[in-house]
Formats: sequence, structure tokens, C-alpha cells
Amino acid sequence: MARQLTPGDQPDKILYEKASNEIAHGRYDVGRLTLQTLINTYPDSEYLSRSKLAIADSYYSEGGVAALTQAEAEYKDFITFFPTAPEAPQAQYRVGMAHFRLMAKADRDQTEALLAEAELKEFLLKYPDNPVMPRVKSRLRQAQEVLAQGDYWTANFYYTHGAYLAARLRFQEIADKYPNYSGGDAALYYLGQSLEHLRRGHVAVPYYARVITDFPLSPYVANAKERLTAMHQPIPRPTRAMLARAQADAVHRPHRDLLGRLAGVVVSAPDTSATLHGPVRVGGPPVGEVEVAKGPPTGGAPAGNAAIVVQPMGDASLSTGRPVDPKTDPNDAKAKETAPDKSPSDSTAPSESAKKKSRFHVLKRIVKPF
Repeated sequence: MARQLTPGDQPDKILYEKASNEIAHGRYDVGRLTLQTLINTYPDSEYLSRSKLAIADSYYSEGGVAALTQAEAEYKDFITFFPTAPEAPQAQYRVGMAHFRLMAKADRDQTEALLAEAELKEFLLKYPDNPVMPRVKSRLRQAQEVLAQGDYWTANFYYTHGAYLAARLRFQEIADKYPNYSGGDAALYYLGQSLEHLRRGHVAVPYYARVITDFPLSPYVANAKERLTAMHQPIPRPTRAMLARAQADAVHRPHRDLLGRLAGVVVSAPDTSATLHGPVRVGGPPVGEVEVAKGPPTGGAPAGNAAIVVQPMGDASLSTGRPVDPKTDPNDAKAKETAPDKSPSDSTAPSESAKKKSRFHVLKRIVKPF
């Protein structure tokens, strides 16, 4: 039976209550139509913001591809019109969650996972003190787990087929963007291996070191130590905090039997059960790469101490995919240019040809492109 209006009743309030009741009982279309009537009829109502949010919530509760896509649009519309409303953080969180619920497996299209990551990062930037923050960080780690898994499978494919440059770039992306990936130990180790195949073993040193410090219980630790020892580099030790974190992750890591793995094949949603705990990275990957110098830097540091320098990622060996030949290494060529002339002549005055050669080398160094 319809409710009878009394002189003290507010028609906009009655419409809102009626719509809320319809949505609570799963009659989403009827509820949304009632809320839209309220918005159009009473544009100055105190229930205006709640009505727009309720429409978005109804799509979110309904679920499905079409409804979640519409929910994302409605939540963004709400944030645009009511950016300072107390419900704005919850709306932003559900924008990310709408994409999160639509994520596919790691070997499928990753568009929704990328959008979920972007929207959850937006929440962290806009509402850093919100109580929902721990839940947002957890969901962000899970979205990044799916993205990193897809990158790892692609990188592993390149590596097993000998495309070491392509594998190196994919493994590098995982190392820079997804430090909490559950397979990060393997990504770091094979990043080092790819660099060694590209004859840049000295650049692989910090990545082998990260296997030991960031994943102290990893089965790749022994291999990483072996490679560092072979390159005469010191073996780092993990901190107590990293060791405790690794032990906690090992306790909570799921162990699936054959039936569980078969069930995972049937389910369309991605598996995020192996996601590790730890800090999340909101910003982009660092610019450049950390390289361990093979020799003492200019200025006379001892040869036994590895100097950490930052070099841009754009040298010839990485851009072309061809390993640098020591015989044609531009560094060796430069050394030859600056070496003293071993002419058998006893004359102390340089010859005219030597002067021209010297001027040419100076000019060459001046106009050398960056």
C-alpha cells in the first residue's frame, strides 16, 4: 500500500526513501528511475548528492560488465559535481574497484587492471589520510600482482627464445614498477642473466644483490650469490625487517593441490592469492639505471670498492640489441685516441700530420653527440 502524504512530509525525501527500498530489494531499474525523477523535479533538494551517489551504488551492486562500466561513469560524475562531499573518497575507491572487479587473468587483456591501478593510485594521492587507505593499498598490490605476472610471462617467453634485449626490458619494468610482485625474485635474477647475455654483467650486480636483500628466502638466493662471487662483488645481507617480512609472506602463501590448480583454470577472475605484503609505489619507475662501475671512478676510489653511478638507458648495446665487442668498444677507441704517439722519430717537435690529427681529435670530441 502506498504511503499517504501528510502536510509535514517532504516529497523529495519520500522519493528517496522509496528508491532506496526498491534498490535494497534488487529492483534497480525502478529505484534508479525514481531517483532520476527526484533529481529532475527537485534540483535544489538536500537529497540531490545522495541520489546521484545512490544511482552509482545501484549499478555497482548490480554488477556485470555493463553495470560496472556505468557505475564508474556515475561515480566520476558524482566526484565532479561534489568534490568536497564526505562520500567523495568512497566514490573514488569504487571507481577503482569497478575496474578491479572487471580484471581478467594475467594472460588476457590487461586494460582493466591498468585502469584499476591508475584509479587506486589516484585515491592514494587525493586522500592520503582516509581510513580506507589500508584497503586501497591491498587492492593496489593485487592489481599490480596481475600486471607483473603478465609482464613476467612475456619476459620469460623472450628469455627462453634468446631475445635477451626484449626480455631485459620486460624484467626491468617489473623490477622498477612492481617491487612487491610475488615472483620478483625470479624477475630480478633473470634480469641479471639477460644483462650478462648482453655482455653487461657489471650492470647486473645490483639486481643480484636485490634478490638477496629483498627476497632472502628465495630459491634464487644461492644462484645470485654464486654470480656475485664470480664477478668478485661483495655479498649483501638482508635486514631483519626484510627477513621478518619474507617469513610472514611465506606463512601466508597458499599451497594449492592439483584440484585447486584445475579450479583456477576454470575461473575467469585472476588469482591474487600470492600477493605479498609491503609498501606500495605510487610514482613511476625511476629514470635511468643503477650501474656498478667495473673499475675505480675518476678521482681514485680503491679498486675493491664498487662505485654506484647512474647512467641513462640508451647506449648502443641496448638500443641495437647487439653486444658490445671489446675490440670495437668506443671507450677503448677513445683511449687509443688519447694515447701517446709511439712514433720512432726522436724529434721532440710534433710533425705537421700529428698536429692535424690532434686538432681533428679535439674537434671530434667537441662535436660528439650526447
